[in-house]
Amino acid sequence: MNKTFHIHLISDATGETLHAVAKAALAQFSGVPAQEHFHNLVRSERQLERTVQAIREYPGAVFFTLVDQHLRNELVTQCAAASVPWFDVMEGPMRLLHRFFGVKESHKPGAQHEFDQEYLLRIEALNYAIQYDDGQAIDKLGEAQVILVGASRTGKTPICVYLAMRGVRAANVPLVLNIPTPAPLLTYREPLIIGLWAAPERLVQIRKTRLATMGEERPTLYVDLETVRDEVMETRRLYEQQGWPSIDVTRRSVEESAATILNLLAERKERPA
Repeated sequence: MNKTFHIHLISDATGETLHAVAKAALAQFSGVPAQEHFHNLVRSERQLERTVQAIREYPGAVFFTLVDQHLRNELVTQCAAASVPWFDVMEGPMRLLHRFFGVKESHKPGAQHEFDQEYLLRIEALNYAIQYDDGQAIDKLGEAQVILVGASRTGKTPICVYLAMRGVRAANVPLVLNIPTPAPLLTYREPLIIGLWAAPERLVQIRKTRLATMGEERPTLYVDLETVRDEVMETRRLYEQQGWPSIDVTRRSVEESAATILNLLAERKERPA
């Protein structure tokens, strides 16, 4: 397919919601060459005019989240005049909630990004993830909601950061072959301890890439397949002995692993005390 399709993403805020929806939808059309055009913080007629000009220059599908009814109606009119398809990402959810709540929406741009208690919790959780990354102060992790354990390069740190952006205090502790499990881990009862593991072949591949970026090319047990197999087997045996839930991250993205962890947290809260 030689034709390039243009996709315009128009938001009156940061565009995070819109970009996430578009990314998920476009992922289902991986073979189609699509060029995305981002138009964020569109809150005035002048800004909308510039956006419409870009649509005329590169006609294509338009996705938008504009809560200002005047700007929304004007954009729809311009899309119709330019004969381009459009979709209001917010319209369906807002209409449903309007009927469900029985009250009218505020039409306030960027309301989800206001400086509120939830925002403060995310910042606190992010600071926590940084402070207790990679086994730091392991004897002080009693206040963590989640502790991730696993061999090197199983994605512990990025998953902790992602969880922090969801307001979850997450720490992580590395497990090293032939080195005893840190004693405090075996005593914690409140934090949800979750073991991460991956196929040895995948771990070796990731570790070799990591070493290459550091300019290290000498042979090492860190990337020896048989050693890594022992490492993975040992960590999985530990998870089973301790009754810790475990996640195979071999083919999972950070987002998918984090979603699984959030489900485990929710299930734990729902259990009788």
